[in-house]
Amino acid sequence: MTVEVAPDKAAAKARKQREARARKEILAPVGGVLTLASLLVAIASVCAVVPFLLIVSACRELLNDTVDTDRVWRLLLVAVVVLVARALLQAVALTWSHLVDAGFQLTLRRLLADKLTRVPLGWFGDRTSAEVKKYLQDDVEALHYLVAHARLDFIGSVTVPLVTLVYLFIVDWRLTLVLLVPLVLYALCMKRMLDEPGRERMLTYNAAEQRTREATVEFVDGIQVVRAFGRAGKAHSVFQDAVDHQTDSLRRLKMPIVSVQSLSDAVVSPVFVMLLVVLAGLTGVGAGWIEPLDVLPFLLIGLGLGSSLMGLGYGAQALRTAGDAALRLHELMRTPELASSSAVSDDTESAEARAAAPVAAGLVRFEGVSFGYRDDHQVLRGIDLELAPGTLTALVGPSGSGKSTLAKLLPRFYDVQAGRITIGGRDIRDFSTEELYRTVGFVFQDVRLIRGSIRDNLLLARPDAEPDALERAARAAQIHDRIMSLPRGYDSEIGVDATLSGGEAQRLSIARALLADTPVLVLDEATAFADPESEAAVQDALAALVAGRTVLVIAHRLHTITGVDRILVLENGVLVEQGDHSSLVAAGGLYQRLWQINEAALDVVLEGTR
Repeated sequence: MTVEVAPDKAAAKARKQREARARKEILAPVGGVLTLASLLVAIASVCAVVPFLLIVSACRELLNDTVDTDRVWRLLLVAVVVLVARALLQAVALTWSHLVDAGFQLTLRRLLADKLTRVPLGWFGDRTSAEVKKYLQDDVEALHYLVAHARLDFIGSVTVPLVTLVYLFIVDWRLTLVLLVPLVLYALCMKRMLDEPGRERMLTYNAAEQRTREATVEFVDGIQVVRAFGRAGKAHSVFQDAVDHQTDSLRRLKMPIVSVQSLSDAVVSPVFVMLLVVLAGLTGVGAGWIEPLDVLPFLLIGLGLGSSLMGLGYGAQALRTAGDAALRLHELMRTPELASSSAVSDDTESAEARAAAPVAAGLVRFEGVSFGYRDDHQVLRGIDLELAPGTLTALVGPSGSGKSTLAKLLPRFYDVQAGRITIGGRDIRDFSTEELYRTVGFVFQDVRLIRGSIRDNLLLARPDAEPDALERAARAAQIHDRIMSLPRGYDSEIGVDATLSGGEAQRLSIARALLADTPVLVLDEATAFADPESEAAVQDALAALVAGRTVLVIAHRLHTITGVDRILVLENGVLVEQGDHSSLVAAGGLYQRLWQINEAALDVVLEGTR
């Protein structure tokens, strides 16, 4: 007989298993040290109970007919010594765990940074800088409680009640059972707080918080545009809706927790516990099954049971947050890295045969290349093409045909799923990262500049470049004059001394790519943000620099690529046409239709300027 598990419960169980596995693997490097620190906390927890036992013994001695005052003083002195020892052990354990946590966070950040140097560059294209920052900063910090506190708090919160209950059970088992009532109620409340609906509410709140961040950025970045078109009210409403949704999500998250936590705090509060002990003690004394003196340990020690357990309740949310962070970091560490061709099945000729064949340096070949972002949808299918050194090749096609995807495969933003790409006869998966990016340069629509000076941004391409080389690259990209107009020239800081327009930033990135002087260059809409006055100059500069270099240009504005050596036409991920501009226009295929659309658009623009 098989038992069917509800899908939501099965998913919750699977998530808990993944989270437990993630915590175990993430914390493996510090597991041994934390075990030793936990042992110190366990000893310290016992020392926290012992003084109360000694005080109880001292009280019993004081209530005797004949009082041994020396014994009372010895008991009190030992109690003080044990308390000091407990404080020292607790301080050593917490200091140790925090030092371990500091070293662990540093090591983990280094491992994550190293990991991010090996994942495909396309991984970053699918995520915002805020998401990457969350991995390296927020999620690592969220593990602080897991490393520095969680295990120690758990050991302390369990050891103190356990030692106390054992002692009280020896004193009187019936009154101990009464004392267990608030502990059982507290455990039930904790189970309710940590139930799966609570986790779902937390996930909903996290999503709402992310939505508010995105709405805030959009609202601030786009305020000039929306106000210019009289749409500030709409932009504000989107931001307001996001804030309201986050507020509602927070209310739904906190209200059930607050009510249950209030109840749990009440049932283990000293007043409630003392009330139970007094009522049960009076009943026991009246019934004759307990001596009045035996109620004293329960009043002295039993009242502290609740405060020991309350630490677990207040740390539950931090533990859950840390668990979620550990799961995300664990999944990041398991992100597939760029593989070498030896790790990928390949039905093409052997490496020895490829090495034996004479191949021109800088010759790029796509051989039966297929790729898709999802297994059920292929973006590119069976691409076979060759890019010869010293030629300028343009790639065109309708929107969504796979042009940018094909361009990103050459610098290995993603790895091909079938076929291979070679440069000079070598599979690009055999190149090291450093060697590949010394071979392939690229400039895409989405320009990324680092915080720093113009010079710093250019030197990313070649750190040892001389000032003359920087100037030549900047002049070729038509950005030198703009740089020299800045207060400190090439030493001007972006965002401080200079605010570059989209076209200027694009030309700076082109200069950076030219400075790298790679034999293969990929330009994806490289002149998309260039102003009309400099666009032709940039194109001329690029054309003059293609000698001995393989250049692939992706463009939508067909009039800018009429003079290239060859044009490749993509449609639905398939290479359907190739040739020069004249032959493709005369062929009457897809390129001719795209050219007619381009000409009609230019006519409209010209009409509008008359």
